[in-house]
Amino acid sequence: MPSAAPQVDIFIPCFVDQLYPHTALNMVKVLEAVGCQVHYNPAQTCCGQPAYNAGYKAESRDIANKFLADFAAPVSGAPRYVVSPSASCVGMVRNAYSHLFADTPEAAQCGAVQQRTYELTEFLVDVLGIAAVPQARLAGRYTYHDSCSALRECGIREAPRRLLDAVPGLERIEMAETTTCCGFGGTFAVKFEAISVAMAQQKVEHALATGADYIVSTDVSCLMHLEAYIKREKLAIKTMHIADVLASGW
Repeated sequence: MPSAAPQVDIFIPCFVDQLYPHTALNMVKVLEAVGCQVHYNPAQTCCGQPAYNAGYKAESRDIANKFLADFAAPVSGAPRYVVSPSASCVGMVRNAYSHLFADTPEAAQCGAVQQRTYELTEFLVDVLGIAAVPQARLAGRYTYHDSCSALRECGIREAPRRLLDAVPGLERIEMAETTTCCGFGGTFAVKFEAISVAMAQQKVEHALATGADYIVSTDVSCLMHLEAYIKREKLAIKTMHIADVLASGW
């Protein structure tokens, strides 16, 4: 871990801001607990992913331009990282932005922001070298859901499991087909509701078969989708974002 306090600009996605603000607060707790100095720009809004996935490229570029401005690095001082509790948004910045700003005057600025942008668990493990969050405590068994964005867009698989396995009292039991999509997919859940719900059912059934108490993931969008199915069916399993797990017990 760097000797000086790492400087972190947090990006809070729309889902977290509107529906799961406690997850954002818990991410801040975790980052501060491992020695980071956290900064929040209240002017931030969206990364542009909803518009991009719906085919509105010009509109999504406008939103992405604002993101680049909101998270421009200071002219001087220590390096600043952009950290988010959403692999989905990080995947948008890392991948779609390259297409949105290809051969544009903003391409260089885009590249600079992309290089500084991380999902929470990969930042903790791969950048800071954190093996465990010492204060975390949670009793029970968990099964892990690899979100499509985390696994396929960001290459994140081991970092969250490593952090979770280091939480005292927590035991991992892998579910079948952990890498299969949960069925949310943003507008996919709206356009293809029946298929989306069937995919959520399959994912939850795999999780229940493990006997786990919790389904944990890096993406609240996936967890929101699964949670809705769980609540509708009154099933005995809970969903937790990994930031909430790492901030538990203190």
